[in-house]
Amino acid sequence: MKRHVIMALAVFASNMLYADPTFATMNNNTEQVTTQDEPRRILTEDNMMDNNDDIVFDNYFIDKTLRIDYVMAGNANEQHIYLDELKQQDRWAGRKSRLAEKFLNGNGQITVRDHKSHKVIYVWTFSTLFQEWLLEDEAKRVNRAFDASYNIPFPKATIDVTVTLTNNHQKVVTEMTHTVDPNDILIRKIRNNNIPFHYVWKGKTENTKTDIDNKEPKNGKGRNYVYMGFDPLEGVNLTDCIDLAIVADGYTEAQMGKFYNDCQRAVDALFAREPFKSLKNRFNVVAVAAPSLDEGPSVPHNDVWKRGTSGAHYDTFYSDRYLMSQDMHKIYDLLSGVPFEHIMVLINSNTYGGGGIYNQVTFSTSDHPTFKEVFVHEFGHSYAGLADEYAYDDQDNEWYPADTEPWEPNITTLKNFKSKWADLMPKKQPIPTPIDSKVPDFKKIDKNDEKQMAKLNACTQVVGVFEGAGYQSKGCYRPAQECRMKINEVEDFCPVCARAIRRITDFYTAK
Repeated sequence: MKRHVIMALAVFASNMLYADPTFATMNNNTEQVTTQDEPRRILTEDNMMDNNDDIVFDNYFIDKTLRIDYVMAGNANEQHIYLDELKQQDRWAGRKSRLAEKFLNGNGQITVRDHKSHKVIYVWTFSTLFQEWLLEDEAKRVNRAFDASYNIPFPKATIDVTVTLTNNHQKVVTEMTHTVDPNDILIRKIRNNNIPFHYVWKGKTENTKTDIDNKEPKNGKGRNYVYMGFDPLEGVNLTDCIDLAIVADGYTEAQMGKFYNDCQRAVDALFAREPFKSLKNRFNVVAVAAPSLDEGPSVPHNDVWKRGTSGAHYDTFYSDRYLMSQDMHKIYDLLSGVPFEHIMVLINSNTYGGGGIYNQVTFSTSDHPTFKEVFVHEFGHSYAGLADEYAYDDQDNEWYPADTEPWEPNITTLKNFKSKWADLMPKKQPIPTPIDSKVPDFKKIDKNDEKQMAKLNACTQVVGVFEGAGYQSKGCYRPAQECRMKINEVEDFCPVCARAIRRITDFYTAK
């Protein structure tokens, strides 16, 4: 459900990222920059995993978080990565197993090595707003800088951290390695910022108490926070669950009842259908009630600027519906004291907008009629790395080059289709698969016609290789005629997307 300028997100999110072991021996703050005219190195799994045995968390880390703030800057021809600040936070909410494994690729990767042995002990992949901007015309004319923040487990001994960015041919454009001494006196110790946070859902725990009144109110005013008199972290299983944080933006102090109600609506939507329905017990969801000074979002094309919490605004890259923030440092500051792995920012607005960046952030508005559908769709991007399955007929750009197989599990250029969903294909299903003309047209369907809607939704479960995906009408293929990653009119993910969601959930919960 993104505007065309958001296409770049998925393109750069599909870049394969693995760090080169030679950089583990570099000096502190060492950077390799490759300009546009120079040959570029491809990072592969073989040169990432110099040691593929399982890393025992307690041998290398303690139960705290090391937050690393970076600035990514440059232009279309040259990019740089700068270290900004190191911070320590209590508790580690991320995975404690399969630490050195790469599961999905993004347009960036953090590789952590033990300084003494050079052994890979932690890997995290991500996507960035910065590299999306690099596809804009503005990047050809000016230099710009974008914030980025990442959490890694806090090390027991000195580590080397390598940050790598690649392009949509999966080739390195810039790379920087810096050394972190856990005893460095300049690692800032951050504490709870006194922003209230309350759990909407706690998974895998016998203590099911939450401090949100989950009963639908009779007065229609929505669910509200009810103080239960206990620590919100009581009974929260951080080790076995994936921790989602929903942050308020555009809600004033007086509107926090609405915010908690909107959070519950988001959770209800997320876990209403498969595969998330069956996976619900593997998630925690916490609502972070950061109050804004003004109600609603900033809308530059209407000359409206509000004092929100996250720095988000519409018109990102001059696309009126692209709602995003480039101030990730500010967003992470809002979460000081909150254990989290994935961030969702809920904007108090009834205007369509949002966006999702893989392993970084999801933005969604609260009151648009398609709120539930868009929220789940955008979370599919940021959580499971799913690509958009729709196409534009008037696009000339090749977002997914024919000589490169995208990393996203739900699209293919047929460069290496066997690595995708070939095993789910029905026998004798043609490639490419023709459109079934008996399926109702989602643009013309009567949404009140239950039979027609059921027929439309049923087509999501028929696996094939349908041309038109990743914003390209030619050369890129999707696994179903319709899917939640293509349109809002169907309820279900296709089998390929559903499997991808289950697999990444298994990875995060060490299954």
